[in-house]
Amino acid sequence: MKRFFAVILITLSLANFSSAQTQKTVWPTLEKQMKPWVRWWWMGSAVDEKNLTTNLSTYQKAGIGGVEITPIYGAVGYENKYIDFLSPKWMSMLQFTINKSRSLGLGVDMNTGTGWPFGGPQIKPENAATKLITQKYRLKEGEKLNEAIKVKEAKQEIAKLQALTAYNNKGEILNLLNKVDENGNLDWSPTKGNWEIYALFTGKTRQLVKRAAPGGAGFTLDHLDKGSVAVYLTRFDNAFTHKPQGIRSFFNDSYEVYGANWTPTFFEEFKKNRGYDLRNYLKELVGDEGNSETIARVKSDYRETMNELLLNNFTRPWTTWAHKYKSLTKNQSHGSPGNLLDLYSAVDIPETETFGSSHFAIPGLRRNAADVRNVNPDPMMSKFASSAAHTTGKQLVSSETFTWLTEHFKTSFSQCKPEAEQLFLSGVNHIFYHGTTNSPADAPWPGWLFYASVQMNPTNSLWPQIDGLNKYIARCQSVLQSGKPDNELLLYWPVYDVWNNAKGLDMALKVHDVDEWLHPTPFYKLAINLSKVGYAFDFASDNLIAQTAVEKGLLKTAANSSPYKTLIIPQCEMMSLTTFTEIMALATAGATIIFQELPKDVPGLNDLSARQNQLKKALAQLEFVEVIKGIKQVKVGKGQVLLANDVQQALQFKSLKREGLTDTGLQFIRRTIAEGKYYYIVNHTDKAVDTYLPINENGKVVMMDPLNGTFGLAATKVENNQFKTRVQLKSGESIILKITKENQIVGNKWSYLEKPSATIPFTNPWNLHFTQGGPELPADQQLTKLTSWTNVDDRKLQSFSGTGVYTTTFTLPVKNAKEYVLNLNQVDESAKVYVNGQAVGILWSIPFEARIGKYLKAGANTIKVEVVNLMANRIRNMDINKIKWRNYHEINFVDINYKDFDASKWDIMPSGLIGPVSITPFN
Repeated sequence: MKRFFAVILITLSLANFSSAQTQKTVWPTLEKQMKPWVRWWWMGSAVDEKNLTTNLSTYQKAGIGGVEITPIYGAVGYENKYIDFLSPKWMSMLQFTINKSRSLGLGVDMNTGTGWPFGGPQIKPENAATKLITQKYRLKEGEKLNEAIKVKEAKQEIAKLQALTAYNNKGEILNLLNKVDENGNLDWSPTKGNWEIYALFTGKTRQLVKRAAPGGAGFTLDHLDKGSVAVYLTRFDNAFTHKPQGIRSFFNDSYEVYGANWTPTFFEEFKKNRGYDLRNYLKELVGDEGNSETIARVKSDYRETMNELLLNNFTRPWTTWAHKYKSLTKNQSHGSPGNLLDLYSAVDIPETETFGSSHFAIPGLRRNAADVRNVNPDPMMSKFASSAAHTTGKQLVSSETFTWLTEHFKTSFSQCKPEAEQLFLSGVNHIFYHGTTNSPADAPWPGWLFYASVQMNPTNSLWPQIDGLNKYIARCQSVLQSGKPDNELLLYWPVYDVWNNAKGLDMALKVHDVDEWLHPTPFYKLAINLSKVGYAFDFASDNLIAQTAVEKGLLKTAANSSPYKTLIIPQCEMMSLTTFTEIMALATAGATIIFQELPKDVPGLNDLSARQNQLKKALAQLEFVEVIKGIKQVKVGKGQVLLANDVQQALQFKSLKREGLTDTGLQFIRRTIAEGKYYYIVNHTDKAVDTYLPINENGKVVMMDPLNGTFGLAATKVENNQFKTRVQLKSGESIILKITKENQIVGNKWSYLEKPSATIPFTNPWNLHFTQGGPELPADQQLTKLTSWTNVDDRKLQSFSGTGVYTTTFTLPVKNAKEYVLNLNQVDESAKVYVNGQAVGILWSIPFEARIGKYLKAGANTIKVEVVNLMANRIRNMDINKIKWRNYHEINFVDINYKDFDASKWDIMPSGLIGPVSITPFN
């Protein structure tokens, strides 16, 4: 596959240059994978060639780069059009989709299943997700068990007894499994003492595929069992007739296999990998009684085994299977009971997700409490996916994006922008909207809708201007998919500290519970602090460290990955002896290692005392010498190990420079390209920044605005031996810097805004005309003052969702300023602007400004502003009038809190051009 990578972005305000300049470009050639893609729900798989063609063409014209097919439940009343998943007719529709998409320049991904998680009719009970069932019995001296040892839980007829272990109060342990006959009768009686007997059965979770499509219903797969995975994939082999289908990538959603904490081969795998028999520790595994340290160690070993089973029996075999079809895999590893870094690394495209919305300090950015989930997407969580890609040399990092960003029908493009930018800053470079539904032309407005989507559908009243958002994302991703990531630090993730927990059993590491497993850790706190002060880093697992080599003092994690300058070990309690030995080997080979604190213990239970002594001896051999206050050092072979609680101080000691631009509150990510580096810089603070930013790279700086594609040479200087470049960024803006040593680059200078003159307000009346939308087009209006069109004396406007066109004139007595900036101020929600008949562009995000000097003339000027509002008011009106529009099988349609959806009690959302509108001259 052709490689695209390397970029560092920085977003700034709109700038316009001569048409001669824009004939040349510094932007990477735009490919389909650089554009935003969409998760594409096939409701009931009720698809046909005509509607597929219409929808795909609509997506392509709007700037979408590809679709990700996920069949789900269908709409009521269309059952006769449903197509069973993987049936010959379904495969015909898939092939038509691939061919049509190819002709349109679109890519196609596909869920290896319907709904989620993987499962279906081919999964019989013996291959279904498995859970551990335990029952407890008590016997005294001389007593016989007067009941058969059989599963008491309902609907567990196929459950099998796998272990029967007895414990007495003196610490004796007996394995009694061979004393149970085929009817479950126990032929054993204690000769002395009181005994507790733990019976362990392999039961079934009985979880069914959620939101399954026709032909996709059935039990969830046992992901931990390689044979069951093979059974699952055989259905696809039969449908595909073992031939490549043209699928770019097969997709797997977040791991939501509830209660699946076991597999029939678990005891054998555990003993092989952990070195002892788990049957002797059932009491510690399933209960909270006894020594808490032993319980935690047993459960840590159990969780490590879960990780290995999921990695080796599902993730890797699934990827190998996809490669047979000349396809990739794209996996959301979060939610898995395993080491997320290793699970993400085992696929071709690691995928994270955003669920809910973040708080940004950007003035004017709407965030109503009733319309948001009480979840803040965490950029550090997203870095687990991007780190896995960066450290293994993979090209793309994707994200399921905008899931439940706001309540249905209330999401603006302006709210999408900083959320997408936060993903870019975390290393994501391949955004998938969540999402759009394949809706037939004969479905009444608002068409078919998915219950958890941000509704990036052509029926959305915002759709006519989605091109603005799509082009912004495409320009950003064109840079972020160029070259290679440029992160100087590797930060070890101490997974054993997470696993070494006496509570619970399996440990699913979800995006929704980072407050439990991520936020309290020293690892997280160190990562946040390093990021705030301007260091760039990726996370490293134990397995990654084992695969890392040293080249000229730098850490090389994969053949085609970028090198890292140092490995940082945050404060951690547990570290395997193997990992510690490998870290020392890296130092011996010439690497620099920084320990925040030395590890205190080894994880797991087997041969514990011997391993603890080995770690103590290894630590005792490190004879540290204090080099400066707070930093100790020891030479190890060609390299060195530093011990410093203040990691930033140690990095400074090693002359590892941070990016000082973060002192302004700006955030960045860098990428290395052949001719230099990209910086992507974002202002999510509440203040404008206009300053010379210190930049660690130096050379010629090309300022690139991803909002509109303009570019020019930035102003630079060297001050106190520090290279700096001038950046103007208002709150909510971003910019890309391309820093290069090349001489042959664009010679036009970036135009900075200087010396504003008095603002010129628009005082003439506005004419307002409605061109498209519903439920019906309102009458034309003349406004002496801008206000929400819902405040105008026409009740139709309170329920209208669509496009309103504002026109007016203004007089510019003389045109003598260097530049003129149009400020629309408040727009609900997006505006396409024309000045004197010329298209200025789509203003879809805060601060809703554009440079319009080249469009103006002295004397009379005209302005036209096409504004699109949200779907919310029209949906509200439909619910008030009890117009039935949501009628689906399964979950039907719910609100952001998963309650029955009802918009009738909503407040009316402001709509249109609110203003005030003005022009500011700059000299």
